[in-house]
Amino acid sequence: MRPSSRTLILDAAVRVTERAGITALTMDSAAEEAGLTKGGLLYHFRTREDMILAIQRHLVDGWEARLVAELGKPWAEATPMERGAAYVHVMMREETRQADLAFMVEAESNPELARIWDELMERWVPTPHSLDPRRLDLFLARLAADGLWMFRATPGNALSEEVEEGLRARVAELLAADPEAPAPEEKRA
Repeated sequence: MRPSSRTLILDAAVRVTERAGITALTMDSAAEEAGLTKGGLLYHFRTREDMILAIQRHLVDGWEARLVAELGKPWAEATPMERGAAYVHVMMREETRQADLAFMVEAESNPELARIWDELMERWVPTPHSLDPRRLDLFLARLAADGLWMFRATPGNALSEEVEEGLRARVAELLAADPEAPAPEEKRA
């Protein structure tokens, strides 16, 4: 199936950002990269802000697809611990792109854009609201996975495969708790 012009534009905009940074992403640069006229691009996106919003959703949709594939079943059929573990596994091995980081940073200055990423994170690894050790370990694993992903997405940073494997093993220990075991407060009831 051939991708739509809209998808081609969004992928082109991400390539421009990956290659030259988010400040280089203009309507003209996205149109040129996509092989369209500026008018063809304007048919899909009236402004750069409209395009940025669509890119954020496009990126999150891609992340969501990879997370569901890792999960191996529909999101609604998974436990919170299974969802969180899928998130951590993907982030620990995910190939990072500087463009993803650039769009995430761009989103933080705009509540509408930030909400797109925040909702993804809360669906997969919610912020803990109790001292349940399993939830805390899962959240620590998320923070470690996010940190490794961000470290890799930052230019000039690299770890040896041996060190990355060691980090993945340590994070796996946080995920090793039995997700079906009752939480401490559940045992007392």
